[in-house]
Amino acid sequence: MAPLTIALGPGYEAGKDVDIVIETMRGHDLGRIIRAGCAMADTGIPGNIGGYTAERVIHAAEAGIFYNVCKIGDIVAKGDEIGRIQKEDGRLHAVTATIPGIVCGLLREGYTVPKGFKIADIDPCEGELDNCFTISDKARCIAGSVLEAVVALAGSRGWINI
Repeated sequence: MAPLTIALGPGYEAGKDVDIVIETMRGHDLGRIIRAGCAMADTGIPGNIGGYTAERVIHAAEAGIFYNVCKIGDIVAKGDEIGRIQKEDGRLHAVTATIPGIVCGLLREGYTVPKGFKIADIDPCEGELDNCFTISDKARCIAGSVLEAVVALAGSRGWINI
């Protein structure tokens, strides 16, 4: 493979499948560098934001091609149409907001989705609009851990002076 393989989150074992696993579950271990063993199992439940968990993540109810109606940063009410899925027979299936808030994640236009595929995220905290266009605390933490692992390997192999 490569001089260093890093996996994010569950599904990989450090020392077997990859060299290092980075923990992606929110909490005290977020960003932990795992050199032997696995990350915590995926609970399938998104983190709690504003009292909402699973309902803030929208999955495709139908298979087909996804088309945007909204864009990231749009404020929506529960039930507003945020996208459409064009099914194989040409019919359109409306994708609606499950909660009120800001569209903070949205699949790109024209992507073919299987049924159940994650297509959008809504942040119920309308005062967090700027966060739609910045790196999240979770992403920054995980990226920092990846960088730490890469720099440690590079230093140990003499590729860089640390």
